[in-house]
Amino acid sequence: MKKWEHYEHTADIGIRGYGDTLEEAFEAVAIALFDVMVDVRKVEKKEARHIEAEGEDLQSLLYDFLERLLIIHEVEGLVFRDFDVKIEKSKEGYKLKAVVYGEPLSEKHEPKEEVKAITYHEMEIKQLEDGKWMAQLVPDI
Repeated sequence: MKKWEHYEHTADIGIRGYGDTLEEAFEAVAIALFDVMVDVRKVEKKEARHIEAEGEDLQSLLYDFLERLLIIHEVEGLVFRDFDVKIEKSKEGYKLKAVVYGEPLSEKHEPKEEVKAITYHEMEIKQLEDGKWMAQLVPDI
């Protein structure tokens, strides 16, 4: 069960993702990130990109993953909605491999806000009491 949401934050928008696994929480927060920019329900799986990210801890891993998605968005003009994330622990920390699916940005996606950067502001990744995972942060808009 992947679930995501936006939450109120003074001048910005917080994004939060939930999942039965750590990977699902990362996938859900990525969906929430793109839903800040467009209506993700209108994004179709027309193109795929393979992404690799790494970090010494889960926070730096999430930062690197979302930053790479934002770079592809800015350089190639793609928006994404579906994510298949795999995370493994390594000697140096964590490694992430993902296949992300989306299509070129167009008016049909009803563009909203522009996300300028990923930040560590209010970033939190934790396992909840029920065993599910939550990941959140406030991107720079």
